[in-house]
Amino acid sequence: MAGHLATAVDEEVQDVSPYTKALAKRVIRKIDLRVLVIMFITYNLNFMDKTILSSAAVFGLTEDNHLHGTQYSWVSSVFYFGYLFFEYPTTILIQRLPIGKYISGVTFLWGIIVASTAACSTFGGLATCRFLLGVAEATISPAFVYVTSMWYTRDEIPIRTGVWFAGNSCGGFIASLLAYGIGQIDHPLHPWQWMFIIFGVVTSLWSVVMFFGLPDTINDAGFLTEEEKQYAEDRVVTAGLGRTDPINSQWKVEQVIECLMDPKTYFFVAMSVLTQVHPKRRHWKLRKPSSEELWFYKSPVDSCQSPLFRHLDDHHHIHRLLASRFRNITTFLIIAVVIPPVVGSAIIFSEKIKGLRLFAYYLLQTGPGALPLILGLISANYKGVTKKMTVTAILFVTYCAGNIAGPQTFKSSEKSRGYPTAFKAILICYGLVMFVSMGLRVYLTFVNKSRDRTEGAAAAEAPAIPGKTQLTEIDYEDVTDFNTSGFRYRM
Repeated sequence: MAGHLATAVDEEVQDVSPYTKALAKRVIRKIDLRVLVIMFITYNLNFMDKTILSSAAVFGLTEDNHLHGTQYSWVSSVFYFGYLFFEYPTTILIQRLPIGKYISGVTFLWGIIVASTAACSTFGGLATCRFLLGVAEATISPAFVYVTSMWYTRDEIPIRTGVWFAGNSCGGFIASLLAYGIGQIDHPLHPWQWMFIIFGVVTSLWSVVMFFGLPDTINDAGFLTEEEKQYAEDRVVTAGLGRTDPINSQWKVEQVIECLMDPKTYFFVAMSVLTQVHPKRRHWKLRKPSSEELWFYKSPVDSCQSPLFRHLDDHHHIHRLLASRFRNITTFLIIAVVIPPVVGSAIIFSEKIKGLRLFAYYLLQTGPGALPLILGLISANYKGVTKKMTVTAILFVTYCAGNIAGPQTFKSSEKSRGYPTAFKAILICYGLVMFVSMGLRVYLTFVNKSRDRTEGAAAAEAPAIPGKTQLTEIDYEDVTDFNTSGFRYRM
């Protein structure tokens, strides 16, 4: 993975005198091999532990825990209540605690919670474990947004966000294979119990690797030399979103207020909610599938999503061909990602042919690809540590709200008719995403042109310290995008 990314390094490196391109390539490669690989593997585990519930249900969890009526749906949904509950507090802790140690500690606890789920025998026990799992996993996504902006420049952030977020789909594919294999173990515990124990233990063991492998700051990176550390820090100051360190990571109320007053925040909020009204498999299956059917239906979906994330977020392939236009195509990519779900939901809503409806269901799977694109756009367009973490918290709070509200469109009374209300809602929501994305593009274009008139067009996309060979203390200050001269928004 890191080797593939290294082929694009020549286009990514910034000319920060007195550093050489050889040094720049070496530093980026080292960061990818350490930081990006850790985030990718962790996000795989994140998705696997979150979604193993659906596989466990096939292998006896529902019967052994005496679930009936809507209890299984509530066990599934309560995860997002825990996520929602802890999302904003954790964004404050991310800034105040050593980030590497904090993430590894949270990962250890979430592994323990997953393994403990095997001991559940009632609805209350399952719901409690799922709520606590939501609390634990609420840290991972905003922490990774923080870490990505700590190590990478604005041009590098979209592809790196896409790579670690691809752990969602890769994790789904791996979980399907492992669930099928673990499902054959029935002694001395039931298969679903082995699933939670094995996945939980693996996650907790991985947290030890994270503890020693993920640095808290660039200066703590033992895999870099002193010269490489200085370059890594300077590059994110001149071409990134500013230095992230204990001094700049203090919580600033004025940045929270600025985030809430920033119009683009609400464009992102709208897209986050609208892209979560999505058909989770557990909500619309007509009957409980066998273990073989579970693997058959889930694997094509998960395996096709992985290359989708990888290619849609790999903006640097386009960068080679379109140069400066590369920075301003993300809103178009978001539209491209949601068009198939619009078509697919229209087919499901209007057609009764089973084969065509299954094909349309696969079309719906491109929809989640919008979220990593949105995350990359947020990371590149918000400057100021507190402001960036505030918008990240808001995004994932609305993400949870969408995941809680979305299943309510799948009405049990419409089961025999194929849930027309649900797929009508999906059609409308994804259709609105296209309009919101274009609205965001128009707004950001207007702001950029206004800044060109005020500061001069020559300042657009210029480094934060044009013409300087030495950085000063002022360059390292924690300022927001509103207050950074030369800052232009990516679209």
